[in-house]
Amino acid sequence: MEYIPAKQLLLPSRDDSWFGARYTMNIYRGCNHGCIYCDSRCECYRVEDFDTVRAKENVIPLLRSELKGKKQAAVVTTGSMSDPYNPFEQELQLTRQALEELARSRFGVVVNTKSTLVTRDLEVLQRISQHAPTLVNITITTAQDDLTRRLERFAPSTSERFVALRTLSAGGITCGLLLMPLLPMINDNAENVLAIVQRAADAGVSYIYPGFGVTLRGNQRDYYFDQIEQIYPGLSHRYLLTYGDEIHCAAGRVGELYAAFEQACTQCGLLWRMEDIIAFSRKRTAKEQVSLFELM
Repeated sequence: MEYIPAKQLLLPSRDDSWFGARYTMNIYRGCNHGCIYCDSRCECYRVEDFDTVRAKENVIPLLRSELKGKKQAAVVTTGSMSDPYNPFEQELQLTRQALEELARSRFGVVVNTKSTLVTRDLEVLQRISQHAPTLVNITITTAQDDLTRRLERFAPSTSERFVALRTLSAGGITCGLLLMPLLPMINDNAENVLAIVQRAADAGVSYIYPGFGVTLRGNQRDYYFDQIEQIYPGLSHRYLLTYGDEIHCAAGRVGELYAAFEQACTQCGLLWRMEDIIAFSRKRTAKEQVSLFELM
């Protein structure tokens, strides 16, 4: 493992619109899940050799120091730029140690991941949830394991991720599914979306937050086109005919698809609007605190 210098770990968010988080935290840099569409590959983020994972130096002492300097506890999100549960985390346990620090400081957390390794830290997440919002988001883009292997080559299968969601939900963690991106002409169809909604409901998740399209820019755009040409020859040409130089490529018939998604979520009792998800997580935390007080 190569380590890189870090002067600051907790970066203030512009607002708390992303699941109520006030800070972002990325312990690792780069990712080896091999997803063909990842926007973090874009040169604007200045991550050299994106497929190589590096860890930041002295992250736990740095995090401990920064948490002590905060006047008020808040929610921290991790996994916005690189997966906090890459394969190296199994041995290094930097993410786990960071969660322990958040628990001690009574901070909340939002974990974004594609990895089933997050279930290893269920007990720590449970402790955090007793005093602060605790959410785990697992990204799932397709209901089909064979398509997962083509789009997200080294990440756990869709089926494995649904098992992880079921485990977390059964353990009392507020968790949901990030349905993003939906790739035009690949997985942006009602059959795929509705299958994911039903499987999410069966797994006991509380919400699904969607992204109906894909962002393509800079070198990441070139990489994506190169990858889909290997999987679907001629598809990059169809993209250029349909979207030209657009950065955001919306899913096909996006209005109809979103309406079908909303209806399915309503029928399954799942939330999908961000403001509702944030309110739900805060309300659930308040109930947890009341329950804990009654046991004392």
